[in-house]
Amino acid sequence: MADADPNVVAALASQDGWQSEGYAARVHYRGAGDHYSVEYYDPSECVIYWKVKGDGEVAVPVGRETVPDPLRERVRLDLREAGIDPDVEARVV
Repeated sequence: MADADPNVVAALASQDGWQSEGYAARVHYRGAGDHYSVEYYDPSECVIYWKVKGDGEVAVPVGRETVPDPLRERVRLDLREAGIDPDVEARVV
């Protein structure tokens, strides 16, 4: 694991909808009746998907294979635009 780089998280937070919180960045997506929260963690360089239920107070982590491909592609694009290797999106945690 590398040391956290605040510039990486800041670059991702500059992408549409992303927000930074210390060493992490998060974005929320809604589509086709499903709500997801997506988090990128630096320095572990990993992406975690959460499916948000009901009023948004409950979220459960979900496997990438359950996440719609267009959402995964959007996350990879955002990572690439922020200068982060988009292959980290597929990294198993």
